[in-house]
Amino acid sequence: MEPLYKEFSTSAFDENGELIEFSLHYEDNFNFAYDVVDVIAARAPQKRAIQWCDENGNEKMLTFGDISRLSSQAAAYLLDQGVRNGDRVMVMLKRHYEYWYVAMALHKIGAVLVPATHMLQVHDITYRIDAAGIRTIICAESEDLCGRVRESIKETVIKPQLYTVRAEREGFTRMDDKLDAYPAHLKRQPTKATDRFLMYFTSGTTGNPKMVSHNYTYPLAHIVTARYWQCVQDDGLHLTVADTGWAKCSWGKLYGQWLCGSAVMVYEFERFHAEQMMDVIEKYKVTTFCAPPTLYRMMAKTGIRREAFASVQHASTAGEALQEEIIRLFYEKTGLEIMEGFGQTETTLIIGNFANSHPKRGSMGKANPLFRVMLVDHDRNPIPVGETGEIVIDTREGMPEGLCMGYEKNEEATARYFRGGLYGTGDTAYRDEDGYYYYVGRVDDVIKSSGYRIGPFEVESVLIQHPAIMECAVIGVPDEERGQLVKAVAVLAPGFTGSEALKKELQTFVKERTAPYKYPRVIEFVESLPKTVSGKICYNILREQAK
Repeated sequence: MEPLYKEFSTSAFDENGELIEFSLHYEDNFNFAYDVVDVIAARAPQKRAIQWCDENGNEKMLTFGDISRLSSQAAAYLLDQGVRNGDRVMVMLKRHYEYWYVAMALHKIGAVLVPATHMLQVHDITYRIDAAGIRTIICAESEDLCGRVRESIKETVIKPQLYTVRAEREGFTRMDDKLDAYPAHLKRQPTKATDRFLMYFTSGTTGNPKMVSHNYTYPLAHIVTARYWQCVQDDGLHLTVADTGWAKCSWGKLYGQWLCGSAVMVYEFERFHAEQMMDVIEKYKVTTFCAPPTLYRMMAKTGIRREAFASVQHASTAGEALQEEIIRLFYEKTGLEIMEGFGQTETTLIIGNFANSHPKRGSMGKANPLFRVMLVDHDRNPIPVGETGEIVIDTREGMPEGLCMGYEKNEEATARYFRGGLYGTGDTAYRDEDGYYYYVGRVDDVIKSSGYRIGPFEVESVLIQHPAIMECAVIGVPDEERGQLVKAVAVLAPGFTGSEALKKELQTFVKERTAPYKYPRVIEFVESLPKTVSGKICYNILREQAK
């Protein structure tokens, strides 16, 4: 069968085959679970949807027929338990394959899916329950996770119903063993394309995380993400490395991939090991691959096996900027150019190196034609080519599909980020004459030292080239004479030990490869960098610790 994305989108390309126009068309009651999953299941029930395995050697393959049946049964069961259209349901299923049919079940009901990582602690869970009005929680069977959930609801105003899978747990109802009692087909429940269907909590690098809501058109906006940036293939197998609690899961493990006919590879593990990940890629013959920069850096430092990537035809990354040195090394080992992209929990892909483009290393790529992307100054005036400004999406002619509905219960944040009809990402970049964007940093990350403006990523990109550096973050720290000093916080690669001599060596290394005023006058070696649950470095914590 033809991939369904063609039925919901119209694309136009230039003479080189590069995407220049993209638009969506859909019915007012579009619902991904009914109009994509169930349609594929009806046309090609044996088409592979999920290839799952874990680090213990267990594996399972689910077809679209399986996902359609299981999601209908789970929806009927949850309806029986009182879950209704509009209810907020928090799902903490790790990388369990059950996540995929549970998510589709909630879409069929019209309930709001609230994914959350299993790494949340008690106070995180408590906050989310009361902030979002969570009435139901479905979580993995880990006793530690179930224990944290039980502890959290002792403190909540709302007392949600608790469900788990794979095992019985105190205080929880096991749901996966109840599904066979329900029919394989569910009568379509009424939903609208403009209804809220998915809610994420932002990573919360400052203050409590904000609630980001998306409507039912969000999956369609990920056609660009999957087809033109990740370049997934019909009947291919795509692996995006992400926990189901992260927005990256929606980007790379579900909506766009299935619309484009690709199955998703799900590898369940507790701790990332580069060798094991490469074994999975090789064994299951993954065809397209996407991972956050941190994992590319870890693979680069531990050794990339060319044969592991023999089946992979396209590689991509997003989440943070990736140093050019890592891109070069990965290309040398695999022959694959890592295609960078940029987007947020609040959006789908905003900027990317698309299919048939000519990527410039170090660039995030060009603007997604679904969005009207601009660079602006502090007053939100457009800036000239070559100058650094904030990346914004123009919403004055209407809200594009793929952009969030605003911040739930936070009018102040919604007004601030959407002021003047422009959605502000809080990230800065500059654009060259060919339309390629280059990441600079967060608006509040720029270091001002002795009158110079220094982007942390500039310094990080040089430091990561040194063999001693596994990972690093650069911040500005207060200084009476210069205003701020450049400080590097670094995790050393195996085999290296921190010393004053190594600090001086690193300083010289940076001076020789970029403007001398950018070198880190302060260097600190640490075991690990503080990160959000989605794996992004928490620069605000590092700055707070440096005061």
